[in-house]
Amino acid sequence: MFSRPVLRAMTCKKLIRAFSTQTENAIGYNFELNETQKEMQELARKFTKEEIIPAAPKYDKSGEYPWDIIKKAWSLGLLNKHIPQFCGGMGVGTVDSCIVSEEFAYGCTGISTALEGSGLGQAPVIEAGTKEQQKKYLGRLLEEPLVAAYCVTEPGAGSDVAGIKLKAEKKGKEWVLNGTKMWITNGGVANWYFVLARSSPDPKTPASKAFTAFIVERDSEGLTPGRKEINMGQRCSDTRMITFEDVRVPEENVLGAAGEGFKIAMKTFDKTRPLVACASVGLAQRALDEATKYALERKTFNKPIAEHQAVAFMLADMQIGVETARLAYIKAAWAADQGLPSATYLASIAKCYGGDIANKCATDAVQIFGGAGFNTEYPVEKLMRDAKIYQIYEGTAQIQRLIISRHLLSAAKQKNV
Repeated sequence: MFSRPVLRAMTCKKLIRAFSTQTENAIGYNFELNETQKEMQELARKFTKEEIIPAAPKYDKSGEYPWDIIKKAWSLGLLNKHIPQFCGGMGVGTVDSCIVSEEFAYGCTGISTALEGSGLGQAPVIEAGTKEQQKKYLGRLLEEPLVAAYCVTEPGAGSDVAGIKLKAEKKGKEWVLNGTKMWITNGGVANWYFVLARSSPDPKTPASKAFTAFIVERDSEGLTPGRKEINMGQRCSDTRMITFEDVRVPEENVLGAAGEGFKIAMKTFDKTRPLVACASVGLAQRALDEATKYALERKTFNKPIAEHQAVAFMLADMQIGVETARLAYIKAAWAADQGLPSATYLASIAKCYGGDIANKCATDAVQIFGGAGFNTEYPVEKLMRDAKIYQIYEGTAQIQRLIISRHLLSAAKQKNV
C-alpha cells in the first residue's frame, strides 16, 4: 500500500504528463481559430460586407426572398457546409458553421435566416437519414442553389411540439398526410421539407413513439404553401403556412423508423440552436458597433456622448453581453460536435442567453442613437425589429429555461441520492 503523500505525488505526475500531452496536441481550452476557420471567417466577412450589408435595406423594405444573394453564397461554397463529404459536401462541424453564420447575421439577420434556414431542414436528414436519402436530398442541394425547410410548427403547436396534429396514415407502401403547418421558414421557396406528423391515432401514446418523420417533395400533389407572412422583422425570410391535403409520401421517405420522429426532431436542436445563438450574437455585435460609432460622432455638452459615463457604461454592458454570448454558443457548438450529453442544455443556454443579449443590445443601441434611433433612416431600428424573433423561434426563451431548469434540478437530485 502507498502512503497518501506518495499517492498525491503519483497523481500530480499523471496530471503533469496529461497536461503536457494536451498542450502538445492542443486538446485543452483554445480560443484561437485554426487557419481553415480563419479563412472561412474572412470569406464570410468579405461576402457580408460586399453583398449582404448593401442589399439589406432593400430586402427589408420589399420583403422579397434574396435569391440573388443565395445563389452567390452557394457559388462560393458558403452554403450547405455541413453536408457529409460522401454526398459531395464539406462535412464541417457546428463550430465551423457558427463562425460563418455569425458573420452573415452581422450584415442582416433576415438575409442570414434565408441563407441558413435550409440547414435546419437538412439537419434531421444528416442525423437520421439513410445513405440513399442523404445522397438524393442533400446531394440535390449541392447540384444547384436549392433550399430545404423544417416543417414542424402548427397553428396550435409551437413550443409544444408533442401537441402537433398533422396526421399520417399508412396506406399500403405509402403514407398519407393531412393537416396544416405554420410559421415555416423557407415555406414557399423550399425544394423539399422535413415534416413531423402524428402517426399514432391513440392519444395516450407517448411522444417518443407517436410521431413519424418524413422527407416530402415540394411538388407533391395536395401540398400548398400559403401567402408569405409579413413579419415585424427579418422580413425577407420566407415564412408561410403549409397545407397538406391527402399528400402521399412513399415509404422510402420515412426518416428513421415509424414512431421515432419526435426524437429525431428534438435531437436536431442540439446542433441548430447554437446556430441560432451565433446569429443573435452577430446582431448584437452589429448593434454595439453602430452604437459605438455614433457615440463617438454625436456631441452634447461640447464632447462626444461616448465620454459621458451613462453612455460609456451602456456600451460596456453591451460588450460584456456580446463576449459572453459568443463564448456560450461556441461551447454549445463544441459539445454538439463532440456528441456530449450536455449538448442539449448548453444549446438551450446559448440560444436563450443569445436572444436576450441581442434584444438588450439592439434596444440600448436605439437608446444611444436617441431620436435618430427611432427613425428608419438609421440602421438600429431594424436591428431592434429583427432581434425579437430570437426569443421566439426554435423554442421560446421560456422553453429554453424549462430545459435548463429540468437539467439543473435533475443533476441536483442525483447528487443528493
